[in-house]
Amino acid sequence: MDWLGNVVFEERELENERLELTDKEANYILGPNLTLKNCTLVLKVSARRLSLKRARFINCTFEVKQELKNYPYWITTSLKGCRFKGRLSGCDFGHWPEYGKELEYQLGSIEDCDFSEARLDGCRFHGCDTRTLRFPRWPCFTFLDPVGNSRELSTVQWPGNIGPVVIEDLASYPPSTTALTWFAPDFAKRSGTTPEEIKSVIEQFDCIVY
Repeated sequence: MDWLGNVVFEERELENERLELTDKEANYILGPNLTLKNCTLVLKVSARRLSLKRARFINCTFEVKQELKNYPYWITTSLKGCRFKGRLSGCDFGHWPEYGKELEYQLGSIEDCDFSEARLDGCRFHGCDTRTLRFPRWPCFTFLDPVGNSRELSTVQWPGNIGPVVIEDLASYPPSTTALTWFAPDFAKRSGTTPEEIKSVIEQFDCIVY
């Protein structure tokens, strides 16, 4: 750590390492030109303390010990064969070059990753083949191709305010959006309904994984 409180991993390749990013006072910077293979990363910091930039993660495990909120910068990384555990909300993964003009936004990707042990809420996936991903099951649920399926999803009556607040907004999502995952208990609470009422609707669609 330098005098600014930054912990920097860059310009190197690490394999079979365990990195604990847990110091509340540190700023963790991963990249540029960092490759991690078969590593375990323990994350217990807020989004503002974590910077990802042009890093590659291959067969790594992310153990998120503190909910990571509103973090779009996974799109600056390449994720292949990785496993996620813990709570993530408002995160973006994959290839979304339109997000910014900087080089790091052109290099993001995700494939063969497993979120089955994670709790995702309001997380989006971009520019990827969702068939290579394992999404968390109920009480999480995932819209596949939410932009393309937005018209079909709007043909039914959704409980609470989900219809006007969420479903009608799907068509305005970035065209790169290939999937969108929610955590039903929190989603229901915000929407003035119950998980059971939500499930009764999503069961009608083949484009929803739950």
